[in-house]
Parts: sequence; C-alpha cells; structure tokens
Amino acid sequence: MAWDFQTEPDFEAKLAWMRTFVREQIIPLETLEDHWRAPGGQERFAAVTAPLKDEVKRQGLWAAHLPPDMGGLGFGQVKLGLMHEILGACAYAPAIFGNNAPDSGNAELLAVGGTPEQKERWMQPLLDGRFRSCFSMTEPGAGADPTLLSTTAVRDGDEWVINGHKWFSSNASIAELLIVMCRTADPDEVGPYKAFSMILVPRGTAGVNILRDVPTMSHPDHRTGEPGGHAEIVYDNVRVPLDSVVGGFPDGVGQGFALAQKRLGPGRIHHAMRWLGQSQRAFDMLCERALSRYSHGSVLADKQMIQQWIADSYADMQAARLLTLQAAWTMDRLHESGRHYSDARTEIAVIKFWGAKVLYEVIDRAIQIHGSLGYTTDLPLEQMYRSARAARIYDGPDEVHRVTVARQLLKRYRPTDVPTEHVPTRRRAALDKFAEYLDHEAVAAG
Repeated sequence: MAWDFQTEPDFEAKLAWMRTFVREQIIPLETLEDHWRAPGGQERFAAVTAPLKDEVKRQGLWAAHLPPDMGGLGFGQVKLGLMHEILGACAYAPAIFGNNAPDSGNAELLAVGGTPEQKERWMQPLLDGRFRSCFSMTEPGAGADPTLLSTTAVRDGDEWVINGHKWFSSNASIAELLIVMCRTADPDEVGPYKAFSMILVPRGTAGVNILRDVPTMSHPDHRTGEPGGHAEIVYDNVRVPLDSVVGGFPDGVGQGFALAQKRLGPGRIHHAMRWLGQSQRAFDMLCERALSRYSHGSVLADKQMIQQWIADSYADMQAARLLTLQAAWTMDRLHESGRHYSDARTEIAVIKFWGAKVLYEVIDRAIQIHGSLGYTTDLPLEQMYRSARAARIYDGPDEVHRVTVARQLLKRYRPTDVPTEHVPTRRRAALDKFAEYLDHEAVAAG
C-alpha cells in the first residue's frame, strides 16, 4: 500500500493559520520569560494566554489528540504530527493548543484505559486545561529498564498502599493528578510485564512528599513549583482506593506496561515532529546568517563548508520528517484495523533516535555559524541547544531504541552456514535451473 501524507485543503488552511499564529502571537512570549517568573508572573501569563487559547478553540484546533466523543477533534497521527511540527517552534505553543506534555499523553491514557468515572473526574478537566497532571514512572535506579521499577502498591483491604521513590516526574509540583507506575505483583510469579499497574493519586494525598524539582541542563535555575519542572518524590504509605488503578479494579491490575505503550507510542510521534519544528527554526537562522555575514572576502553562503552544512541539514531534516510521517501513517492504519501500536515499534524507535540526532546537529551548526553571538543569550539558540540534549535521553535513551530497531530487523533474517549470496553456490543452482537453454558442453564444463 502506498504511503499518503496528503491532507484536505481545509486542514492545510488550518496549518497555514497555525504557522502565522505561532510566529506572531506565541513566539514573542519567549522574550518576556523574566516577567513570567517574577512574583505573580504565572497569573499574568495565564491572563495573556487565555485569549490565545480562546482563539485556538474558535479555530477548532483545541485538544486535537482525542476523538470527538471524548472532547477532542479525532485527528489521526499524521494530522497531529503536522500540527506538532508547527507547535515545536516554541515551547509555549503546545499548551496554548491544549496539546502539551505530559497532559495530552495522560488524557489519551485515560481515554483508552480509564473507567467512565475516571474519565469524568480527571480526563475532562485535563482537556479543558483546568489543571495539570504528571506521569510518575522514572526512578533513580530504573530508567531505561522499567522492569526494574521498585515502587510498590500493596493491597490493604479496599485500599492500595504505595511506597517508593520517583524522580523526573514532570510537572508533579504543580499537578493535581499523579499517575504512578507501581509494582502490584511479584514479577517472578506473573512475569515482568504483568507485574505493574498505573494508579491515580491526587497530589494532596497524605504521604506524597515532593522533595524538589530537579534542576537540569535545560533549566539550571529552575525553582520548585514553576511549570516544566521534573520532581523528585517519595511516596510514603500513600493510601488510595482500589478503584484508583487505571482501568478499574481488578481489570486494570497488571496492565501498566500495556497502557504505557498506548501512551508513549503517539507521544514519540509528537516529540519527533516538534523537534522538526525546532530544527526548522534553527535552520532558518543558519541560512539567514549565511547570507548576511561577510568574512574573508565573501558572505558565508559562498563558503563550501557552509554550503555543506546547509545541504546536510536540509537532507537530515527531510529524512527525519519522512520517517516520522511514515510512522504516523503506519499508526493510523493500525488504529483503523484495530491492531496495536506495538506493531509499529520499529518505525517509532527509528524516529526517536534519528530525530533527536538531527535536532541536536542542526542547532549545533546554527550556533557555529553565528560564532560568539550564537553562544550568548541574545539568540534563542543556546537555550534550544541545552534543551535538545535531553531529547537523546527522555522517552528512553537512544541506545535502547537502536537496540529495538536492530532486534526487530534481525527477526527478518535467519542464520546460514553458506552465505545466501555465495557466488559458486548460486552459479551451480543457476546452471541447474537454466540447463535446457545452455550449451551442453558449457554446462558440463561448468
């Protein structure tokens, strides 16, 4: 079946509107970050962005990631990918479109796995943007291998008792809802992928101890309680009702990994397309500088090395875009046929490590062509560069995704004592196959 990434003219018009809206209304907000971080800044930011969100809703582009019967627009992954490519140009844009991580992924998780009561209590407010949520999975001793997660939820009567230590729980310090991945059974008895469940924990529940937001390379001066933080949390005898498990009790017990795949697969498409939007912004700065900066007898655009940077960046970005759209198209076809996103694990894993590589390298070239200016905060490139480094780590480090791709591809092959392309063996087979057409003596000599 041929790949088809084409969308209807009405949607193309929406994308054109989005490009202008993001460029003219949202990107300028970046320059006022000091105002948003000052006392009362978040209230001012909310006041500034509220009419922008209203305009997005008037355009019919709010929370496009969920089906209409769940309050979204029912866009497939190709359309969502094309939207996220535009939103990726600015970190503020996804939230203004009701499509920001981790809230969008958590809403999707509740949409596909939550009970009717869980959807009513938690999913609809998330869709409306009335509060924030957190996906609390990573632990200091368990990141790339989630089967090593040690946080437990033990049944005690009609409650779960949760104990454990998490970190990099994004937005936990400002979230109303924490979705906590917990070990609810012995992996030796039920297998590692049936031993975990997701449990819904209101942030104010007794025993939820948010120790701090961990400063990162991207935001080294981050203060606990600001949006975008990555919290370290200790769950100390946290008690929640049994039906707090996503999917209800007992049906949701042991479904943690299955639900995680439903959540993370689409999320990686959106990440990769947002990286392309960020790459394009850096690429635009690279090309503008190449035509503007005069050095050693000509503008930089006349230098062969700069031309190679431009050509390589464009080719890398196009390859990343086509790989990502092909993965999105594959996921749409799987969804239509009722099949699981895990059948696209190779396509999803490829875009994760390739897209992160392209993002990092294009921004690096853009910094290099700007010289000392690119290294300063007078341009957004230094912030983009620091943020880009994280792309090779979150949602699984590149190395894990490369292993996934290699293992899936190797399943298509079988070991053999004699190489399949061994010429003498192939020649003998060909002589037998075409003997009646060949000269008898030549056949004998062969």
